[in-house]
This record gives sequence, structure tokens and C-alpha cells, in this order.
Amino acid sequence: MRSLAVFRGCRFCLALFWLSLLQPFESSIVFAATAEASDQLWVLDTGRSRAGFQIRAMWMFNVGGQFGAVSGSVHIDAFRNTAKVDARIDANAVSMRNAEYAAWVKSSEFFDVQHYPQIHFVSDPIPLPRLRTGGELRGTLELRGMTQPVIFQLKPNECQGRLAHDCPVRAEGTVLRSVFGMTSRRVTLSDKVDLDFTIFVNDAEPATDAPTQ
Repeated sequence: MRSLAVFRGCRFCLALFWLSLLQPFESSIVFAATAEASDQLWVLDTGRSRAGFQIRAMWMFNVGGQFGAVSGSVHIDAFRNTAKVDARIDANAVSMRNAEYAAWVKSSEFFDVQHYPQIHFVSDPIPLPRLRTGGELRGTLELRGMTQPVIFQLKPNECQGRLAHDCPVRAEGTVLRSVFGMTSRRVTLSDKVDLDFTIFVNDAEPATDAPTQ
């Protein structure tokens, strides 16, 4: 009888031991679920967001225009305190002061919108405060069916309102058009194309999935 009592006591101790091991694991699951549930998805406001471009012509003056609607999202990772931008830009709706220039930049020599009507940018995750303080915005840009790494610069934001809701997030940078297959008129047009973005978002929504790439 005594040996049976000792066995039962040991079995009880062993159960307590395993419960002590499982408790941190269970807590981590609850914490991870809570963190994931608090993630947010900021949907870009297509009515207020803008994207533009500019290129040096004849080495003397700049020629530029505006793209069409900018759509997409900003995924906020609450656990890591980071933001990831996924934006699509309507290249088919380019507008410029000169209609002939607009027709040319949409042609196969430049953006080739007949085959590639959208420009797609996906950023690397960045620290969330950088959207206000400014700094590097690294990611990939898909243009004319070619995807290349790019580095844009976020502009410092001193607006006191809600970031990206009341206060725009602005970024700018330069890409080489030859890297994306735009190699014509290299004597009269610079290889550098300046891009600029002004981003606003709608009210945040709970994030269910990370942005697709």
C-alpha cells in the first residue's frame, strides 16, 4: 500500500512538472494571438493619394506628369511596430500638359501601358515611427513587367494630425529607366526618372492576412 501511495504521489508530481513546462508555451500562444489580432490594415485613399514622375529632357528642362489612381494598403504589424506598403499605380491614366508627351510616355518606348498598365511597389517592413520622422524606404518596384530593388526617401512630417489620415505620407526617389527596359532616346532624355508619392489612407481595418507580393 505504501509503494502504491508513493507511485501516485510521484505521478502527481510528474503531472505538475509537465504543467509547469506547458504554461509558458500556452501563454506565448495567447500573446501571439493577441498581437496578431491587433494588427491593422490601412487601405490607401485613392481619392487623395497621388503619384507623379519627372525626367530631364535635352539636358535643359524637366518634363513630368501624374499617374492615375494609387491603390493598395499599409500593413501595420503591432507586435514588431513596423509598416509595410503595398501600392499599385495606374500608369494607363497618365496625365501631362502636352498630349503628345502623354501619348509617348504611354507608348512601348516608355511605360508601355498597353502591356503593363500598372506599376507595383512593395516595401520592406520599416519602423512605424519612420513614417513621421522620415528616412529610407526600401522595397521592390515592378515596372514594365520587370522587378528591381529600389530605395525611396520618406519625407519628415511635422503635421500634428493623424498620420496618413489627416497628414500625408510623402516619399520620393530616382530610378534608372534603362534598368526597366526603357533604353530609347538616350541622347535627348536622361536615364534618371524622379518619382514622388503622396499617400493618404482610410480608417484602419483589422488585418487578416499580410499583403501579397
